[in-house]
Amino acid sequence: MGQTTSAPANSSTHCRHPNLTPLELRPTISDPPPLGGGVLVNQQQDYTGEIPDECLALIFQSLGAGDRKHCSLVCRRWLAVEGQNRHRLSLNASNEVANHLPAIFDRFDSVTKLALRCDRKSVSINDDALTLISLRCRNLVRLKLRGCREICDQGMLALAQNCKSLRKFSCGSCMFGAKGMNALLDYCSSLEELSVKRLRGINDGFTAEPIGPGIAASSLKSITLKELYNGQCFGPLIIGSKNLKTLKILRCLGDWDRLLENITGRKNCLTEIHLERLQVSDVGLMAITKCPELEILHLVKAPDCSNFGISAIAEACKLLRKLHIDGWRTNRIGDEGLISIAKHSVNLVELVLIGVNPTSVSLMTMALNCQKLERLALCGSETIGDPEISCIAAKCMALKKLCIKGCRITDSGIEAFALGCPNLVKIKVKKCKGVTSEVADWLRARRVSLAVNLDADEIEPEVIDASTSDGGAQDEGVEFPPMINGAMSSGIVNVDGPSASNGGRSSNKSRFGLFAARTFVACAFRRLSNGGGGGSNDSL
Repeated sequence: MGQTTSAPANSSTHCRHPNLTPLELRPTISDPPPLGGGVLVNQQQDYTGEIPDECLALIFQSLGAGDRKHCSLVCRRWLAVEGQNRHRLSLNASNEVANHLPAIFDRFDSVTKLALRCDRKSVSINDDALTLISLRCRNLVRLKLRGCREICDQGMLALAQNCKSLRKFSCGSCMFGAKGMNALLDYCSSLEELSVKRLRGINDGFTAEPIGPGIAASSLKSITLKELYNGQCFGPLIIGSKNLKTLKILRCLGDWDRLLENITGRKNCLTEIHLERLQVSDVGLMAITKCPELEILHLVKAPDCSNFGISAIAEACKLLRKLHIDGWRTNRIGDEGLISIAKHSVNLVELVLIGVNPTSVSLMTMALNCQKLERLALCGSETIGDPEISCIAAKCMALKKLCIKGCRITDSGIEAFALGCPNLVKIKVKKCKGVTSEVADWLRARRVSLAVNLDADEIEPEVIDASTSDGGAQDEGVEFPPMINGAMSSGIVNVDGPSASNGGRSSNKSRFGLFAARTFVACAFRRLSNGGGGGSNDSL
């Protein structure tokens, strides 16, 4: 391997550092009993001594975190090889760790992916500690900062100057400001992914310093902004990132219509846009129509958006493959917008509708025109009943995975899948009071290869808003997924009903139910993905 130094030809040690010598060979067993044929076990033979360091490192890389930790305690050679070939590291970034940093990075000297996390009740590492880390990990390509509130602009400047090979940077609940972020963009010319969440240092009202573009703008492919007070200060960076493909703006304050117009006013190659809980209207959606390469759109809880904006996007963005709409039961997005999507988005393979009230008219059009539709989720809809479900079963021939929650369906609707949707591999039904466990057993008997998950009587212990801004690797919520324990004791290091009109209720009870609906969609499709066998990145 490229990071392993070769030992002299006449050397009998496999350690990469001469000062790290193996411990004395221990007996294989004590007082070994004689084996058949009078053969005795050689107490001094260490068969692993013949394994080169490179091969030993490959073996360690195939082990889990706990097993790697145990292996590192076998002997000094294994300790050295395991540490020097570990590329991913997660540290408790409390201030008490600062004194241990030299020893940590003496052992783990090949780290390229680093996570620094500090809880709210602790004081985090400061600029000096971050500078030390940047000097010891000059080959970092990924860095994640969480709760590092003592890191300021000076520390970010040192990081940017020492780790110019960074490709992915993520920060959350940090206190550095625009100068620190600009330093990162000015020095890290290879930066491809940037994720910023709750960056407190830029909350200076209308006087916030603009961020970007910097030299990183030419390489940036993904930008995610979450829960920012002055997220518009990233406007110059977004506008200047000519190769940007993914833009996610989640729960950020302010009016975003004008910025979206400026972003799409130039030639762009955006293929994925997430807008969640933003002050954005049809004006912003009209700006998105200038993204001809758009393939993925998430529009979540944007009450000012209507059928007009959705129809405009459908007509202009012919390559749309994945569409998630959470209408928040405002009834501003309904049949008109969905029919337009069905007519123009012939490549649609994934559709999630939450708090939207489609009828058989739009569903029939969707089934007839979107012949490639494979994944469908319907949650919290008051107009989805047995006729609509029967329409899906009869017309959606390519459908593979179906998720239904909180809809007015009965056993009669589920029975339609005994013969319908021939390619269906999994169906999940939850909180549909008219569906019984008997029909689930009946359907399993009729279609043995179909996985049927029914949870008609379960009551969730808590209601969670599983929105797309929820971090975690995915760092991203209702997304259909294609997100090592070292030495240093005390936990410092942790490695690795019937049809109806579109007029529906908008009571608090029904709106809160949507939060549980999003949780259901995320969990349901994640399980569908894990249980569906190996697939492409488009698989659930």
